[in-house]
Amino acid sequence: MKQNPSLPLVRQIMMEFAEQTGLSPVRRPPSRYLWTDAFAVCNFLELYRQTGDDSFKSLALSLVDQVHETLGRHREDDTRSGWISGLGEDEGRLHPTAGGLRIGKEMNERGPTDPFDEQMEWDRDGQYYHYLTKWMHALQCVGTATSDRTYNRWARELARKVHAGFVFTSALDGRKYIHWKMSIDLSRPLVPSMGLHDPLEGFIIYSQLQTDRSDEPQESPQLDLSNEIKELAEICKGRSWATEDPLGIGGLLCNALQVAQLMVRDRSGQDKLLLALLDSSLLGLESYLNMNTLLLPAHYRLAFREFGLSIGLHAVERLQRLVQKEKDSFKEIAELSIRIEKLMRYQPVGEQIEKFWQNEANREGDTWLEQRAINMVMQATSLAPDGFLQVS
Repeated sequence: MKQNPSLPLVRQIMMEFAEQTGLSPVRRPPSRYLWTDAFAVCNFLELYRQTGDDSFKSLALSLVDQVHETLGRHREDDTRSGWISGLGEDEGRLHPTAGGLRIGKEMNERGPTDPFDEQMEWDRDGQYYHYLTKWMHALQCVGTATSDRTYNRWARELARKVHAGFVFTSALDGRKYIHWKMSIDLSRPLVPSMGLHDPLEGFIIYSQLQTDRSDEPQESPQLDLSNEIKELAEICKGRSWATEDPLGIGGLLCNALQVAQLMVRDRSGQDKLLLALLDSSLLGLESYLNMNTLLLPAHYRLAFREFGLSIGLHAVERLQRLVQKEKDSFKEIAELSIRIEKLMRYQPVGEQIEKFWQNEANREGDTWLEQRAINMVMQATSLAPDGFLQVS
């Protein structure tokens, strides 16, 4: 295997992250945050894949356990204790995702009678749908890397619980939607509006997990996600995915690769969805770059959002290779190739982002330091993206 030349830097970043957050050496209580940790798990798996060093696999598995033991339980400053699911200690460890997982914010969630403060809500705990789908993805990646079906089962248990808690039927139009943020125990919405890409990401990760499950027909029907996938497909109908947010654009490009991987695995024939994702990405990229945000100095920029875009642009390279290799899986090969070729012209943008943030001076400002852990981890993902992008 040809080793990634950025691997020494990725290793340095991830070992620093492990120390800072109490993963290695272990610190109690550790500093766990679900989004960041999902990417970190994938980064450790990629370091293991590239080097064969078992210590990186051990760090990935230890991080999974630490996330579950921390974010799968009630907060230390909460009147409640134990597993969020309400299960006893032993049963909770067997099913650590059965109640969902907390975000990991510094402040406790808003109480039922507390007034809503939009600014303060960003700093309050709860459960985010789009963080939970990222964790499902991380668990799936661990299951693939270790051939241990436990992680896939945990991901599906999480999907079932989260879907039941977040998806609701509107009294206004009778359609189903997804709450953006729920309380820690999933009993009440904290932010009722729906994230732009939440139903899309849910549909994709549920479909991936369902495809994995199809290899094990004897598994419990309680882990079947057919109805959940059907409901999310209905929510996705007729929606536009276009966004000017670099993190959102990068997410769409990663979603496109995931859909293509699904099409190769199960011949699902999702050509229209794949084309829609690429069209939305192209529209968003053009609009975002016209704002010239990447010409601004560091203190006006958010690194982790830009790394989201550079990771997505790496996904385009892998999408191009996959489509060329597996042409029989794609009916609209000509249309796909045209769009992928257009997206490939934006590769220098990803390189520009990575180069900018490798400059130490650009990492000394408040916007880097205030979000240091998430910036570090997503920088590492951008420099070695396959642990996050390849699920099979």
